[in-house]
Amino acid sequence: MQNSRNRFYFNHVGIPLFLALVLFVSFDLTGLDVRFSDWIYNTSTHAFPLQHSKLFETITHKWARIIPNWTGEAAIIGALLSFLWPRFRAEKHARMMAWLEKVRIAPALRFLTRHRRDLLFVVLSFSITTGAIHYFKSHTSIYCPVETTLYGGTEQQKEWYENFNLLHDAGKGRCWPGGHASGGFTMMALFFVARRYRWRHARKVLAFSLILGTVYGTTRVFQGWHFMSHTPWAGIIVWFSMFFTAMVFYGRARLDPSVALQPERTLNATPTTTVVSPAQR
Repeated sequence: MQNSRNRFYFNHVGIPLFLALVLFVSFDLTGLDVRFSDWIYNTSTHAFPLQHSKLFETITHKWARIIPNWTGEAAIIGALLSFLWPRFRAEKHARMMAWLEKVRIAPALRFLTRHRRDLLFVVLSFSITTGAIHYFKSHTSIYCPVETTLYGGTEQQKEWYENFNLLHDAGKGRCWPGGHASGGFTMMALFFVARRYRWRHARKVLAFSLILGTVYGTTRVFQGWHFMSHTPWAGIIVWFSMFFTAMVFYGRARLDPSVALQPERTLNATPTTTVVSPAQR
């Protein structure tokens, strides 16, 4: 049991912290970000490869938001509807419940009620993650490459730790960590839901989320709106936001595949109701 616990925290906390340390040492302390941006920056046109492509901007910046935005909106709607079915009572709403069964809305409402905890987790984890990203953006005030004097802008290029202010807004810069990348990484919330139910494709959900966030962030690098390290930093911050929120909602036993599950009392536990037709009353 102790080995299982240690392995769980090593995988979910230790490895991400190690990756953060590697990222800090290899990028933030070496100027590797600037060297990579120098490599893709065209000194003849004074622009990044895809900086002025409106089609690329539309596809990778505007349309790409659809996946996380619709996921969050669906979770909000589902969470609200999950409170609807338990309000029906057979002795008072028999006809309404019978009609909902007939049009096959009742099964969907029962499904949402059973998974209320998961829907609330997605909503809250999205909110906490968004708040964490905005906190670091405002409390580091880092400017994007195209805004710095290195690439035709007016602001000084700095590393995030040079400008970090724990309690107060550090300035007007809002480039670190990658906000667009974080939108893709927020899909990791579905990984924790899948892990709760021991779904065998949970790791595929995680891989999809990591790839999505990486693609979202990397496209912005080639537009000059982020340095390369901004994307993995966003992933690390989102991971910890999601993980600690999942621990509060589900607990380690539900997220650790090596722990035998025990019956749980959930937010979505509701009394069983039976539809009674008027003829039976």
